[in-house]
Amino acid sequence: MGWPPAAWRRWVMVVVVVAALTAVAATAVEEGGRERGVVAAAQGRWPRHRHAYAAMMYMGTPRDYEREEDGMRVVLVENLKNPYESNLGGIDRRFKLTLNKLYAWTLIDYERVVMIDSDNIFLQKTDELFQCGQFCAVFINPCYFHTGLFVLQPSTDVFKGMLHDLEIGRDNSDGADQGFLVGCYPDLLDRPMFHPPENGSKLNGTYRLPLGYQMDASYYYLKLHWHVPCGPNSVITFPSAPWFKPWYWWSWPILPLGLSWHKQRWDDLGYAAEMPVTLMEILMYSVIITITRLAKPGMTKLCYNRQPEKQNAMVHWLIKMSAIVAMLIAYAIPFFIIPRTVHPFMGWSLYLFGAFALGVLVSNAFLLPLLAVLTPWLAVIGMFFVMAFPWYYGGIVRVLAIFGYAFCSAPFLWASAVRMMDSLQTMLEREPFFPRFGEPAQETEFSKLF
Repeated sequence: MGWPPAAWRRWVMVVVVVAALTAVAATAVEEGGRERGVVAAAQGRWPRHRHAYAAMMYMGTPRDYEREEDGMRVVLVENLKNPYESNLGGIDRRFKLTLNKLYAWTLIDYERVVMIDSDNIFLQKTDELFQCGQFCAVFINPCYFHTGLFVLQPSTDVFKGMLHDLEIGRDNSDGADQGFLVGCYPDLLDRPMFHPPENGSKLNGTYRLPLGYQMDASYYYLKLHWHVPCGPNSVITFPSAPWFKPWYWWSWPILPLGLSWHKQRWDDLGYAAEMPVTLMEILMYSVIITITRLAKPGMTKLCYNRQPEKQNAMVHWLIKMSAIVAMLIAYAIPFFIIPRTVHPFMGWSLYLFGAFALGVLVSNAFLLPLLAVLTPWLAVIGMFFVMAFPWYYGGIVRVLAIFGYAFCSAPFLWASAVRMMDSLQTMLEREPFFPRFGEPAQETEFSKLF
């Protein structure tokens, strides 16, 4: 079963993972702009379960409607209109549809639901959360709780009340689900901390969850290890800039925890979806290197000894600018065409291979020294190993090492740029091989290849 693309402008899916108390922990993964909750749970034709994990999915494939063997249930809901949309600006526009999380209160088939964002990594099972009260959330900000994970008791009445609050325009500090729910539960900061009863019974009321259920990844980067004393260290969240979410291949080694995310994805989903594009890019770069090497003897004929007639200054300037732009493109294109959610090892390998192939092409096309062209490539490799080094004493030492490497690399990068410009100027001081239209090419015994 599939849905036409236009339908996704109006509909969103709530992925509900039915789970008994013995269900294992979950991992939520975003793939190329698609949010997909992935949770291992009981299988079957929807027997009665008391609890569920839920996540939003804004795009999908026909395969996503056939997840019963994974213990999943897909519920289609219509997008809630965000009355705060006109107040959103800049990066906050990515929160336009987050109010759809309110649909979790409509899952009245379950006694408790744990609503999760896609940027969570579960380190261990969290079934004790189903013992919490009517609403429970974590304060990773001193004043406002975080809605990347929260526990709720589904209720049609509560949901209708929230819809009414949307209609009347309840105050919302961020125009998203978090600001709205903070307004709905303004006294949560004063509520007691959640401690699961040993007898397995459920609590009533609202509770603060220990910080260990929403460990901000930034806490890790200070000491490069976890030690959150408030409750079990169960869930990592990544409330960072969108381009540094852990599912992107470049997130590691820039952010060390990115590799943990991909390890869980490897165990749960694998990377078969990205492999066709990856193999095509490897083949493309291999062809570029082969053709460049075969064409190299012909390319060197572009430059001969000086002739009486010189090119004008404008042509020289255009050629220099072309060389600079070609260099930038050689290092930029491989980055942007790699599938964004491949494993970091594959992503960085593919980037370096592509930058090398295009760098060789630029070197031959403009008769530039290959070592000078590939100096930035070597610098990237060095930076990769500096960032990936696993035995730093702490995050501050790591940052200092990265800045120290950048400082030491700068003179080499500057020298390579000067070397390329000198080589390019030398080439421009010689007459191009191409003759004027209507004139035969002049080949004399004084011609000399460079």
